Amino acid sequence: MIGNIDSSLIDWSRAQFALTAIYHWLFVPLTLGLGVVQAIMETIYYKTGKEFWKNTARFWMKIFGINFAIGVATGLILEFEFGTNWSNYSWFVGDIFGAPLAIEGILAFFMEATFVAIMFFGWDKVSKKFHLASTWLTIFGATISAFWILVANAWMQYPDGMHFNPDAGRTEMADFWAVALSPVALSKFFHSVISGWIVGAMFVVGVSSWFLLKKRETRFALESIKIGAIFGLVACVLSVWTGDSSAHQVAQRQPMKLAAMEGLYEGREGAGLVGIGVLNPNKTFNNEEDPFLFKIELPKMLSFFAERKLNAYVPGINNLIEGDYLTKDGTKALSAQEKMDRGQLAVHALADYRAAKRMNNESAAQQARAVLDENFNYFGYGYIKNPAELIPSVGLTFYTFHLMVILGGFLLLLFAVSLYFIYKKKFETTRWLQWTCLFSIFLAIVAGQAGWIVAEVGRQPWAIQDILPVSAAISNLSTSTVQLTFFIFLALFTILLIAELKIMISAIKKGPDSELKTKN
Repeated sequence: MIGNIDSSLIDWSRAQFALTAIYHWLFVPLTLGLGVVQAIMETIYYKTGKEFWKNTARFWMKIFGINFAIGVATGLILEFEFGTNWSNYSWFVGDIFGAPLAIEGILAFFMEATFVAIMFFGWDKVSKKFHLASTWLTIFGATISAFWILVANAWMQYPDGMHFNPDAGRTEMADFWAVALSPVALSKFFHSVISGWIVGAMFVVGVSSWFLLKKRETRFALESIKIGAIFGLVACVLSVWTGDSSAHQVAQRQPMKLAAMEGLYEGREGAGLVGIGVLNPNKTFNNEEDPFLFKIELPKMLSFFAERKLNAYVPGINNLIEGDYLTKDGTKALSAQEKMDRGQLAVHALADYRAAKRMNNESAAQQARAVLDENFNYFGYGYIKNPAELIPSVGLTFYTFHLMVILGGFLLLLFAVSLYFIYKKKFETTRWLQWTCLFSIFLAIVAGQAGWIVAEVGRQPWAIQDILPVSAAISNLSTSTVQLTFFIFLALFTILLIAELKIMISAIKKGPDSELKTKN
């Protein structure tokens, strides 16, 4: 582990990783969602044999391919940054964190690389059934790829299935299935993938609306809107369920994140869920200011979502810092200072253990090991200097969480309205709805990005919850080096994004294949 680190190095290292992750997540959701939509359309072609559906599927497949290639490139850079910018993290947890990433590379990339070529170039070279299978297996491979990456991320939020080896100074995997199938991993996987489905569905509906605004390819656009809206509506309904599951896991495993998401400073029984609110910028955990300038609250619903009981106690930020409240098992919660003290005991015990081992003093080593084992659950707190460090950015976490929820509700309503107008045969002539759908592509992307900001900003200061803070996870680099690579990546990713948008817009303007145009 490292000692004192320049805070600007931490900030720039986090900023670089956030930059890469944000750009990467521009492409992943569209890949996951658009892949399912194109596979559904090809399935209809397989069932009906109509060339219209073949050409419809090929059009969306072309857009999928453009996006897929850029997503792979940004994803690889993201994984490399664990070794370059976060080498202490990689050393400390590599035996666990590396496993799902290795599986992702071997299994998912293998599936994608094998079947994606058949999907794009095998239309007239393989049977319809084999081509359809290749299309579904490509998107299944992409989804499996997302699963293993999300397993790795979920372990950072809830480090289960592990033990610490003081001789190596590393965490090691004790139960692979506890890591792969933890409740946090499953809820994160389903919620993230389904949010990608929403983005893909909204993209299909929005782009198809553009064709209607231009009075082009009418049948293609209306049929695409129908499939996209049905798929999007189903995905939105499922996202409500998976979002509830994800929030419940946050309440159980990361209560500080939940408190920040709701701007809850003082815990209470029967806590209400904030529907809309404006935070008081002067509020801190140690003053008496009101947390909100304005809020509309749903009574007792936060308690219900957190504990499945309307009158359950939900701790706030102040309670989590001060401790001394009753936990669910009837014991008193430790204060932040008590956790920091126990964390320092663990850190010092590790140093004592390794020193005793070097001196072949087995008795002293065993004593130190006992202290380490007793306090290891608070190991990361030993690197925290001030209890205030344990509080994430309340404003950013609160507003992005509520923005995600509000936009999710809006998109659910928009898909439902779009379906109503489709079946009433009014969508083609309703220009305000067409413009709304086109603009809502951007809103769907914002909702997905907001969700990841909540997940990652809300768990600060932890790289691994309770075990390793970001201040002890970074590489010992010069700040100027990280600043330089930050701006290089910013320029590179922006160029890639602009190039992708130009290619994608050009393909959209060209429209579906000529065979389809003759049938409109």
